[in-house]
Amino acid sequence: MDFYDVIEKRQSVRTYKPDPVPQDSLARILEAFRAAPSWANTQPWELVLVTGKEIKEQLQKTLSERNPALKAIIDAPVIVCAVGITGKSGFKKGSRSTIHGDWVMFDLGIATEHLTLAAAAENLGTVHVGLFDHEKVNEILGIPENRTVIELIPLGYPAHTPKQTPRKPLKDFVFKNLYGQE
Repeated sequence: MDFYDVIEKRQSVRTYKPDPVPQDSLARILEAFRAAPSWANTQPWELVLVTGKEIKEQLQKTLSERNPALKAIIDAPVIVCAVGITGKSGFKKGSRSTIHGDWVMFDLGIATEHLTLAAAAENLGTVHVGLFDHEKVNEILGIPENRTVIELIPLGYPAHTPKQTPRKPLKDFVFKNLYGQE
């Protein structure tokens, strides 16, 4: 599949078939995550793959009842828990390098998007889930200090093809030379 087709195909999937994710597909998806760039190649991330029903049920309880991904946490065969290692990315000799401080969110965002695009190329669905009780998830998964689960990513075969979400036209946010100029 062409790269640009994969970008267009990737949508947020919130309903999943119970079919397992093939191990060769999972391996390619994880390799895509691993290939992501990061600040000074710090790779400030780890992944916890959750497939057990009991742990998924515990994770689901950390989401609001109104979270649209609530059912996906149980139904998806795999929940990818993206763990950020704080104090690494964007730092040199223990001091932050820019006004933006810790770059872990930026780096993990790149890596998880690699993962979701690779999943789309494998005809699998994903959704970025960031609204949950992070402290409780860290506790459930036994995450050590200086690390935190940044997001949960359900992964599996979509139960149906999601409708394409609308996007702003380029003219609304792309400027030339100076801000606000066409």
